[in-house]
Amino acid sequence: MSTLQSHRLPAIEDVTKAYEIVKHYVHRTPVLTSKSVNAILKADIYFKCENFQKGGAFKFRGASNAVFNLTDNDAKRGVVTHSSGNHAAGLALAASIRGIPSYIVMPENAAAIKKKAVEGYGGEITFCKPTQKDREDTLYQVQMRTGAVFIHAYDNIKVICGQGTASLELLDEYPDLDIVTVPVGGGGLLSGTLTYTKGFNAAIKVYGTEPLNADDAFRSLRDKTIYPSVNPNTIADGLRTSLCELTYTIIAAKCDGILTVTEEGIVEAMRIIWERMKILIEPSSAVPIAAMMEHPQYFAGKKVGTIISGGNVDLGDLPFKR
Repeated sequence: MSTLQSHRLPAIEDVTKAYEIVKHYVHRTPVLTSKSVNAILKADIYFKCENFQKGGAFKFRGASNAVFNLTDNDAKRGVVTHSSGNHAAGLALAASIRGIPSYIVMPENAAAIKKKAVEGYGGEITFCKPTQKDREDTLYQVQMRTGAVFIHAYDNIKVICGQGTASLELLDEYPDLDIVTVPVGGGGLLSGTLTYTKGFNAAIKVYGTEPLNADDAFRSLRDKTIYPSVNPNTIADGLRTSLCELTYTIIAAKCDGILTVTEEGIVEAMRIIWERMKILIEPSSAVPIAAMMEHPQYFAGKKVGTIISGGNVDLGDLPFKR
């Protein structure tokens, strides 16, 4: 069930309020630039490096805002979620900092590095089959057993506003950007980015980017209806989820467009950042860079902020060809 509230959508003030909470727990991640990458993409690009965030991804921001907004009575019951990785790790870490239990439902095929991260942060993992129905059914069973509070990865206003704090930091350092780009899966990061960025300066264009092989957000906005992501065959494992009513509503109202990219483009973009900037980014993080490569007409000559969403890569299963 969606958390969409009929009275209003989140506003820039909600992201600012979230930042007053999460700034005590999250890293203020660096914004990096690269002359060689700028030359390749023919734009001035400012990379907000959430791959250096605690937990290795931006998800810790939203999880922290949700966890530290719980009342003491709710918090002592613990938190529960279903997630293939980065939200699971972020929630487990936020819960451990608050000193409460976390229960994580993960699909059996989740990346090994993400399973290890959840375990390392003290999360109790219950595995399930890799279908949405199995995830939801297993979560229901765990919630009934534990009484824990469900913190959805993106269908949650506190989570969305926490994710928006990445763009707050980005625009605090570089307020004169022309464009901000982010990857879109379930839409939590894009919704939070839109909420803050459009409130900060409505003239800044914000594009969501997603794999062509998982283009449900693109089709949803085009046809003005929410399409589920059905068997998405993409290397960008963090972007295989579907929009919910809440994120769809925010994105449909504020987003300047969704740009899709090929699998080959994702791998090439990932390789460029690894080789030129010497930093690890995961495939989902490479999608906005691939969009600049495959849709240069939107970005040429512009000042572009892009959120590197995470760096949790399985080094035993890299996509690069020898």
